[in-house]
Amino acid sequence: MEHQSQRLPHHPGQAVRSGIPEHGRIPKYYAVKARISVLVEELGEGGLLPTERDLAERYEVSRETVRQALRELLLEGRLRRSGRGTVVAGPKLEQPLSLASYTEGVRRQGRRPGRHLIGLERFPCPPELARGIGADTGEPVWHLERVLLADDERVGLESTYLRVARAPRLDSDFQPDSSFYGYLRDRLGISFGDADEKLETVLATPREALLIGTPPALPMLLIHRFSRDQDGRPLERVRSLYRGDRFSFTTRLRPE
Repeated sequence: MEHQSQRLPHHPGQAVRSGIPEHGRIPKYYAVKARISVLVEELGEGGLLPTERDLAERYEVSRETVRQALRELLLEGRLRRSGRGTVVAGPKLEQPLSLASYTEGVRRQGRRPGRHLIGLERFPCPPELARGIGADTGEPVWHLERVLLADDERVGLESTYLRVARAPRLDSDFQPDSSFYGYLRDRLGISFGDADEKLETVLATPREALLIGTPPALPMLLIHRFSRDQDGRPLERVRSLYRGDRFSFTTRLRPE
């Protein structure tokens, strides 16, 4: 039977027993992390955290212990690096798992969406891509690659593939910093029907980390999407990579 003295308050939505195992022993860095978390709440968004040295002196631990605690808080998105040190981060962007565009999802949260063009190229469709976008092997396809922005902060990387025949003037008519879905709908009269999505966690490649501006060790959320138009025809394949410290995804579940 568990001793009453071991019981700790459990708040709905938080980890059970605040991450403390039943035997009650926790790593020193985790205890420091809990104390820094309280400080984070007190400082509020944008608040400047004391230096590692100051935190080590305050909590009477080594700087390496403080560094490990800060590393976890950074990965969780509660802190972020700034030119002047480490500051309290704002809330994560909540992106719905739906056919709404990235632009629409970010705007709903009062943030300013943007995209930075990395490249737009056309090439012969390889066999492994052809079926997903309804193309013949060797048929010309577009590859559109852009960095995703929220209030000028780089938060992700998006690659879109579709047949050139579906958007023959994409390289001349499309504004790379605008919504691709808006372009398909408003300029080409193409509406989305449904899509298949797969969500997984990955580490960015060195190239991806450089483009997004994150350490390679930062966990990423990767979404693969195969979309179909209003007539059920394959339309696009999208590979979207989102910063795990800046994004969460939501959906509404219904019984089948």
